[in-house]
Amino acid sequence: MGILVRNLTKKYGDFQAVNGVTFEVPAGQLVALLGPSGSGKSSILRIIAGLELADTGSVELTGEDATHVPVQRRGVGFVFQHYALFRHMTIRENVAFGLELRRPKPNKDEIRARVDELLGLVQLMGHAERYPSQLSGGQRQRVALARALAPKPKVLLLDEPFGALDAKVRDELRAWLRRLHDEDHMTTLFVTHDQQEAFEVADQVIVLNHGKVEQMGPPQWLYERPATPFVTEFLGSVNVLNVETVLTMDQHGDEVPLSLDLPGSEGGRAVYVRPHDLEVQRHRDGRPCWPARIRRLTPLGGLARLVLTLHDGTDIQVQLTRQRCLELSLAQGDDVFVLPKDLKVFHQPGNFVENYMI
Repeated sequence: MGILVRNLTKKYGDFQAVNGVTFEVPAGQLVALLGPSGSGKSSILRIIAGLELADTGSVELTGEDATHVPVQRRGVGFVFQHYALFRHMTIRENVAFGLELRRPKPNKDEIRARVDELLGLVQLMGHAERYPSQLSGGQRQRVALARALAPKPKVLLLDEPFGALDAKVRDELRAWLRRLHDEDHMTTLFVTHDQQEAFEVADQVIVLNHGKVEQMGPPQWLYERPATPFVTEFLGSVNVLNVETVLTMDQHGDEVPLSLDLPGSEGGRAVYVRPHDLEVQRHRDGRPCWPARIRRLTPLGGLARLVLTLHDGTDIQVQLTRQRCLELSLAQGDDVFVLPKDLKVFHQPGNFVENYMI
């Protein structure tokens, strides 16, 4: 086991930042802590690192209890969002900093060899004698990562490492971090509020909400089988419909309510359908559908986002490819028919009902 936390709790005054959190990070995996602001992500990371003390609970690192071990003895590499590099030191000196503090201290040749190895790994060998102010944001974050890796930590912790970078650099560093991990296989836990970032980089994702774990698992599995309405809505765009809207889909133009067995549909429960799980047709084809009118059509490069108004006044979003829009010759104000392919229904929070395929 790489990281194991049990029943962590942490309060700041009256605010419950972490509330009974338990999870494990298998050795060699790259795992994301994903959630909105205030969900407890950074607090959990800082507790694991030893930068914060939990009110209750325990932390194990590579099989050893680290709950009361001082931060300098935990063997943890930590990368912050804003680099935290030493401005008066060269890049080489920044990367070597952790090695200089080790006891027993490695000799100069060992330090130089390790720094050269890491500068090559993060593709900055030609920048060794420069200062942080002479590098781009992406390069500085790679220096911060190399500095964290220099002492060969047991685990690596990243706190929103790409949050301060522009979109293009973030995309490049995500791919670079994934390649680096595939080569090194260091046990890594990183914090993000960006669902796309977590899905692109992580082997497993832990979704947090109000200081609690909502669900954990492989990214695509979470997307396809969310355990709660929160996870469904947090992991990408989704239309939230009243059950009555679904049950009155027009089947053949005769206004006969559609007969669907939707467990737990009593009491106005919501039904969830993602924009890409809706088809648009010009004509009926015998399948259950809604008559609708295109209220807005927004081209998005290779995709298009449509806002449609259903017969009962409900607005829904649909995502189509640009090619499909051209095939249908769609335009704002057109009358069309909408066909759902995959509906998600919940008996109650935490009790997921199988995707209902139509």
